[in-house]
Amino acid sequence: MSGLRLGLGPVKEPLGLVRGLQWFFSIFAFSTCGGYSGAVSFWISCNGQPNTTVTASFAYPFRLNYATFKPSLTKLCNMTWTEDVHLVGDFSSSAQFFVTVAVFAFLYSMAALALYLGYFHLYRGAGGKLPLVDFLVTVAFSFLWLVSSSAWAKALTDVKTSTAAPLPNCHIPTVTCFSAGVTPMGSLNISVVFGFLNLVLWAGSSWFVYKETNFHRPAAPAPTAAPTAVPAAM
Repeated sequence: MSGLRLGLGPVKEPLGLVRGLQWFFSIFAFSTCGGYSGAVSFWISCNGQPNTTVTASFAYPFRLNYATFKPSLTKLCNMTWTEDVHLVGDFSSSAQFFVTVAVFAFLYSMAALALYLGYFHLYRGAGGKLPLVDFLVTVAFSFLWLVSSSAWAKALTDVKTSTAAPLPNCHIPTVTCFSAGVTPMGSLNISVVFGFLNLVLWAGSSWFVYKETNFHRPAAPAPTAAPTAVPAAM
């Protein structure tokens, strides 16, 4: 009863199929966000002299306030900048929260798939306890995907705003600053899409998990009393 029984039957049902999709798309969610690195560059000309390129590199978890332009602006244009210039903003909390949810969703969906494929007889024969736990965890992850994806979408908008901001203390004609571009953030846009896609998958799968719980199963009919014999009239 408690032994391993491998079978592909669960993945042919919506319960197992959606778990597989959750496992697959959670990988893209944390890899597209956590694997990003980029840079902001400017061309600076001092009193019409040849341009100097300065670059501030940034990456996950997007602590932009630690990204300093190199070479140091303090050495350019006769001390126009008295200190190093940083990008603005720290968006690490939203980015790390999003990636953490994605990683734990990946681990849980993988563990759930292993349970379905090897011990599905125990899953359905545990008196409804395992499906109930599975349902509660699924609902919790649905909520976490909603919160983390929304927070990361807002943080990404702020990251784009920060990296598109002009350099301070650029006063024509003494100091001229031209934007040399920002690394494309297409993969970050994709991470937001995968975040909300995972929200749909986890929220939708909660119904299929709910069907496995005792709350969805109809109550067993009450036993009917045996009819009593009527004594024959004398």
